[in-house]
Amino acid sequence: MKKIILNLSIAVVGGITALAGTYFYYTKIKVQHPVLLTENANANYKLVGNFNTSSGNNTDFTFAAEKSVNSVVHIKTISEHVNNLNYDPFTELFFGPQSRQQNYMQQASGSGVIISADGYIVTNNHVIAGADKIEVVLNNKKSYEAKIIGTDPSTDVALIKINEESLPYLSYGNSETIKIGEWVLAVGNPFNLESTVTAGIISAKGRNNILDNSKRPIESFIQTDAAVNPGNSGGALVNTNGDLVGINTAIASNNGAYQGYSFAVPVNIVKKVVSDLIEFGTVQRAYIGVSIRDIDSKFAKEKGISQLNGIYVNGIADGGSAFFGGMQLGDIITKIQNVNVATYSAMQEQLSKYRPGDKITVTVIRDNKEKELNLTLKSLNNTTKLIKKSELVKSNISALGADFSEVDVEILRQLRLNNGVRVEKLYNGKLAQVGIKEGFIITSIDRKKVSTPKDVETIMADKTGIITLQGYYPNGLGITYQFDLK
Repeated sequence: MKKIILNLSIAVVGGITALAGTYFYYTKIKVQHPVLLTENANANYKLVGNFNTSSGNNTDFTFAAEKSVNSVVHIKTISEHVNNLNYDPFTELFFGPQSRQQNYMQQASGSGVIISADGYIVTNNHVIAGADKIEVVLNNKKSYEAKIIGTDPSTDVALIKINEESLPYLSYGNSETIKIGEWVLAVGNPFNLESTVTAGIISAKGRNNILDNSKRPIESFIQTDAAVNPGNSGGALVNTNGDLVGINTAIASNNGAYQGYSFAVPVNIVKKVVSDLIEFGTVQRAYIGVSIRDIDSKFAKEKGISQLNGIYVNGIADGGSAFFGGMQLGDIITKIQNVNVATYSAMQEQLSKYRPGDKITVTVIRDNKEKELNLTLKSLNNTTKLIKKSELVKSNISALGADFSEVDVEILRQLRLNNGVRVEKLYNGKLAQVGIKEGFIITSIDRKKVSTPKDVETIMADKTGIITLQGYYPNGLGITYQFDLK
């Protein structure tokens, strides 16, 4: 018992001594070591990287998510396609006459963004391209059939509309002012999972080489690491205030699913496309009339260029804007309307805001001196005329260089075809150039079936780039033709 009491006494005395020493050390001696602080809810400081949003002082996505989910819709499409089948005499020998066509229905889905209370919806062109029926499902499960107002394959943007009023919609933001590292949300319907919200940051701006080069792409994509998967196409990319800054369009992936890189069309491009489609039915695209290239260190060394931020002019089109504006070979374009353009994609983004006939100021470096040029922008055909969709359709049909007629039912039966349009008369145009003869029966254009001359006009309305025609001659010979509509 004496030993236990002695040990306890020593422990108590030791503890009191230690506490006294600690108190003296921290109150009388100034400590020179860093002090780690735990976060205090009442402290007047913020974590590095956080910024004010409409929903509070710290980064909070609930405000933007609640604002955007009701304005992002689920788009479902149904389209009928046709394949021409190879003729197999042995099959016909044993099983009798076989159809030369295989028609099939294709279903697809994506997303869209309501941009006005009266039912205008922005989506990707590839979401609704070739669709015979477009269904729009709102977040409240209401369903509508939509009509196409216009499409622009060059930016992969399309505008559709439903008949409804007082719809929730997203306001346009400004894609030029967004910064790398800024938080954004991707809202859409990946894998048919409706109203899905994911978060990420702006990883880069001005990305290109994403779209099909045959579509004459206008590209300056916003790159993010927000998770985007099949079904997100056409959905919204919004900032933390819930403003629309882009339309989610593509991902970089080896397996078809999200791997950390997604791309969105900047909303400033979308705004111009939408405005043109509503007013004209087609996009009014303006060009400077130059061939250019980006400048890297190797090219700069070869040319003796000290200016790396800009676009080198290595060709000028006769009769174009640059030709009449005084631009010269070797000029380095650095600004458009006082906005810096260090790359080709940045220049495309700026030009996409203008129409033929608009006057702009282009800043160039010439002989190491800055010079401003006043240019009047023109169309691809070197005119300042604005074109309506009806004129564009006529132009595309005219480029084909042919008159079309419906095919007699008996001829279709003999050829074992379900549909087709006859090339009645040829002129000097694309069809004659690729070797098509009069009497050829076109069964599909880009795998979209055609049954009447009106179908040809409808399909050709927004076509650009490479066109594929499939069909048969009256003797049963089936041929596929391809040509560039340019």
